[in-house]
Amino acid sequence: MVNRLSAGKSWYKHFQYKEDVDKSGNVRNILLVVATLIASVTFQAGVNPPGGVWQKGDCAGRAIYAFDSAAYYVFLISNTLALATSMHVIISITYKSLFHLEIVIATISMIVTYGSAIFAVTPHEMRFQYAIAALAVPFIMQCLIQLFNVLVFKNDHKSDPKNGNNE
Repeated sequence: MVNRLSAGKSWYKHFQYKEDVDKSGNVRNILLVVATLIASVTFQAGVNPPGGVWQKGDCAGRAIYAFDSAAYYVFLISNTLALATSMHVIISITYKSLFHLEIVIATISMIVTYGSAIFAVTPHEMRFQYAIAALAVPFIMQCLIQLFNVLVFKNDHKSDPKNGNNE
């Protein structure tokens, strides 16, 4: 391993997914751990924004960071996108597993709690449509991918001799 680092070879190739070696169950578990870690970190960052909240005055309870609106928008959109994507991965990986409905309910509740928290600490004059759009991106992307697969592969499926279709 040390020789790879010093020789400038691609050391990360050792850690890459290998379809013929890695078991899908192990890969799924690793992805679930990573998605859960990302969800935890982004949820915590949304509930307790960087820099904290004002303790006194008219702005008490509002995020200090929000008063640099451009930077806060970048934080809010990126953080929300990361949370939504990790939640989407968690829901997708646990599909058809034991307690999937409960996982979906907990995930939706967590997203609502996150939304409530960022709404509570963000000044009223800021717009939330950006955060809502970021929250919807992973789900919209999945729908578009599914639609694309249906439209593109529907024609391939009709002419597939394996399925007995020779149109």
